[in-house]
Amino acid sequence: MTTVAPADAPADAPAARPRRTGVLRQSGTVAWRQLVQIKHSPETLLEVGIQPVMFVFMFAFVLAGAMAGSRHAYLQFAVPGLIVQSTVLITARTAIGLNTDVTKGLFDRLRSLPISRTAPLIGRIAADFVMLLWSIALLLGFSILLSFRVTTHWYQLAPMLLLVWVFSFSLSWAAILAGLKASSPENVQALAFGIMLPLTFLSDSFVVAKTMPGWLQAIVKVNPVTMLADSIRGMLVGGPVAEPVTKTLIACAVLLVAFVPLTLRAYHRER
Repeated sequence: MTTVAPADAPADAPAARPRRTGVLRQSGTVAWRQLVQIKHSPETLLEVGIQPVMFVFMFAFVLAGAMAGSRHAYLQFAVPGLIVQSTVLITARTAIGLNTDVTKGLFDRLRSLPISRTAPLIGRIAADFVMLLWSIALLLGFSILLSFRVTTHWYQLAPMLLLVWVFSFSLSWAAILAGLKASSPENVQALAFGIMLPLTFLSDSFVVAKTMPGWLQAIVKVNPVTMLADSIRGMLVGGPVAEPVTKTLIACAVLLVAFVPLTLRAYHRER
């Protein structure tokens, strides 16, 4: 049955907004909007994929001999750290991309639509996680060609990727806050990489923590990147799993509690 508008309704009355669909569906639409652009700029896949491949090459042929005596031995230690580094760098990409969308007015247009206010943020995170999966696939494939081996079980890749997703999602809220606060993509790039890269290297991703000074070991042990690297290392090449995974999940919870309210407040207030 067709509903007839009241006769005395003003002619310029705004049309009723359509019912909102679920946040997940809306976020998926935003994520698809980000990903579909790849067919117009396929170099994005190269940009995201070439960096981990270059790091694997450098670590295998430049650092392996000095760090572990053989390429295989060092890749067994360093590849989990490279996966973590890719995860951290993708969150920096999230901050830069979101800042670009905001400064170009895309988010103002999205906010005029009958969708959840958080859908653009979650959609951006989801799209960049797909790019992270592409990066990890290339990283692992090239590492295997250069002698890296999964010495546990291949099914461990599934919980590993789930843990990486949880960590990426949690850290992305800090990156989004930086993207909202920075005045330009250049500024957010300097801020993001200025924080994210030290976060990676002040961990045991590439160097055994015991070789560091005592005061630095204390910092490394509480670094969430160390916890994730140890978790992935245990899942793929053997070692403790339960303790580092538990610590990683606790760190993720702390990141969410600390940054989600701040990010949403900044998003609603300033944008």
